[in-house]
Amino acid sequence: ADAGRITRLAWPVFIGQISVLAFSTVDTLLVARYSAQDLAALAVGAAAYVTVFIGFMGVVLAISPIVGQLQGAGRLHDAGRQVHQAIWVALALALLGALLLAFPWPFLALAKATPELEAKVRPYLLALACALPASLLFTVYRGFNNAVARPKAVMLLQVAGLGIKVPCSAALVWGVPALGVPSLGVVGCGIATAIAMWAQVIAAIVVLRRDRFYERYAIWTHGLEPPRKEALQKQLSLGVPMGLSILVEVTSFSMMAIFIARLGTTAVAGHQIVANLVALLFMMPLAVGNATSTLVAQRIGAQDMPDARRLGWHGLRLGLVLACGMGLAMLLSRESVVRLYTQDAAVVAVALPLVAWLLVFHVGDAVQAIAAFILRPHHVARLPLVILALSLWGVGLGGGYLLAFNVTGLSPTSLQGPVGFWAAAAWSLVLAAVALTAYLAFYLRNRVPGSGGPR
Repeated sequence: ADAGRITRLAWPVFIGQISVLAFSTVDTLLVARYSAQDLAALAVGAAAYVTVFIGFMGVVLAISPIVGQLQGAGRLHDAGRQVHQAIWVALALALLGALLLAFPWPFLALAKATPELEAKVRPYLLALACALPASLLFTVYRGFNNAVARPKAVMLLQVAGLGIKVPCSAALVWGVPALGVPSLGVVGCGIATAIAMWAQVIAAIVVLRRDRFYERYAIWTHGLEPPRKEALQKQLSLGVPMGLSILVEVTSFSMMAIFIARLGTTAVAGHQIVANLVALLFMMPLAVGNATSTLVAQRIGAQDMPDARRLGWHGLRLGLVLACGMGLAMLLSRESVVRLYTQDAAVVAVALPLVAWLLVFHVGDAVQAIAAFILRPHHVARLPLVILALSLWGVGLGGGYLLAFNVTGLSPTSLQGPVGFWAAAAWSLVLAAVALTAYLAFYLRNRVPGSGGPR
């Protein structure tokens, strides 16, 4: 029964997030066939953008557990008012993020980008800087709808955004001489993303204003509400640790691309393909985690703690089973999947050893992510941040650097180069998964009324 409750909310989130991921998948497929240099620029530029966007997105998504609890308690007008405060948070973060993308020298310095690579990365990130405000504003819409158990409203706009993104990317990457559209390579991907994201935001505003479902929340009754200190503090007290946790996870991954770029264009191109596969697989635990978190938050708001606890454990178990199945399927079909992206033998040779670590990577990633999602409705976000930082930055990124570049002189030949980063990252995620699950069991047993431990 609990699996059914979770699945009903999870499948629209899964499809919607697959549509979002397809933005980068389409870009990777198009640019991989355009040039290896542009693919390397995509890897470095996407790593920089994801670092900025995902961290800030985590802060904005604090609206979800807050609104979920208000929804469960029947305080619908208060839930609607949270939208306004989240909009202010999104706008402030968008301004800061756009500046970071417009002046990306820290990312370029870490990647030790050549002048040729830098010439492609800079305009690509400038286009994404224009997309960032729309992406964060749409996150408000997404977070609110998921919290009130209406993920289909988000899914429809995300699929529609993909419908805009695909032809725009194809036209701008390769050009349309008959229409006077020049071939822009990787820069065209950034422009297409900006067009699609702003179209989604406009559509989201129309839906919030015209769909009668939202009347009960009185979102637009008095226009845009000015910032309220108490509400902003509540969102930020939960959102900042959430955002930092996601930032730790993303930077541990995106910094891999930046460091691997030092090994050459072929190495980072192979990494980019496998990174895209991992992101595709992660959409499942993301969907299950979102759905479980929403249900747990609503049950907490309704003061039904035993049901909240049980839903959390069942969501974690469901995610683990699905992760094992999906990871194994990808492992068995790895060569044919990688060749869908590129026929470049050198890039394929780099990518295949990385995919061999994908099963361990994905299972650890799924479990730690869902455990963190379950803790958020209980307003537990600081300790997960510490666990992720020690595991992913310390063991994953730090250990990967030592292995990949043979800093100690003790790295096995099989773990030098990009595969060293992937091996360390996989085991760091397993470590984080074990630690977060253990803390979840401790918290639910000792801190949640009416809980007697996992069942």
